[in-house]
Amino acid sequence: MLIDGVEWCWLPGLSDYRETLAAMEARVEAISAGTAPEAIWLLEHPPLYTAGTSARAEDLTEPERFAVHPVGRGGQYTYHGPGQRVIYVMLDAGKRGRDVRCFVRALEAWVIAALAEFNVKGEIRQGRVGVWVPRPDKPKQPDGSLAEDKIAAIGIKLRRWVSYHGISINLEPDLSHFSGIVPCGIRDHGVTSLVDLGLPVTMQDLDAALMKSFSEVIPTHPGTSSTGQCTAV
Repeated sequence: MLIDGVEWCWLPGLSDYRETLAAMEARVEAISAGTAPEAIWLLEHPPLYTAGTSARAEDLTEPERFAVHPVGRGGQYTYHGPGQRVIYVMLDAGKRGRDVRCFVRALEAWVIAALAEFNVKGEIRQGRVGVWVPRPDKPKQPDGSLAEDKIAAIGIKLRRWVSYHGISINLEPDLSHFSGIVPCGIRDHGVTSLVDLGLPVTMQDLDAALMKSFSEVIPTHPGTSSTGQCTAV
C-alpha cells in the first residue's frame, strides 16, 4: 500500500530475524539509489533478543533462553516476540533535514500519538529513548516518584541518511520473556503492554492507529512538522 510516497507492507506470520534484516538492508540500498520508495514494514518475530551497539554482556541474564542477534542499531538489549508489533522504518532522513535527534523524537511522537488513540498517555524521559507509561497503580519508586513501565522501544541506524530498524510496541507479548535481559540497560523500571494495561486492543487496531497518526506527526515534505518541536523530521 503506497501512501504519500511511503510503501506500507504487512509481513504475515512470524518473520525470521536474519532474513528480514537482510531484506531490510537491501531495501535501504534501493531507497538510497532512488529505485524504491520509502517503506514501513509491520511484522512480528519469534521470541529472540537483539543486542545493539551499546549492549553490555552483564545485561544478558539468560543467554541460553532465546537466540541472540547482534545488530548495528543504537541501543542495548531488546526483546522481540509474538504479540509485539515491530515497525521497521525505512525513511529518507536526508531529505528531511539530516537531524538524527529530531528524527528519533518524531518516532517517539508517532508512538505517543498512536497510543493516545487508546487513551494511553505515553511519555518520553531524558536519557531514556523509547516511550514510557506512568503506573500510579503500582508501588512508588524508592525516591517517591511514580513507577513507570516501558511500552515501546526505539532503535535505529542510518545508512546514507536512510533509516532502518525502528520501533517495537508491546501489544500482548509474554512479558516474562523480558526477564532474560535488562531491557535497554534500565534496571529501575519495568515493561508493560496495551493488554497488560487492561485494553483489549487487537493488532489491527494498533496498525490503524499507527497509520492515522503517521501522517499527523511525520512530515512527508522536508521542513515541516506537526509536533512543533523539530523542523527536520
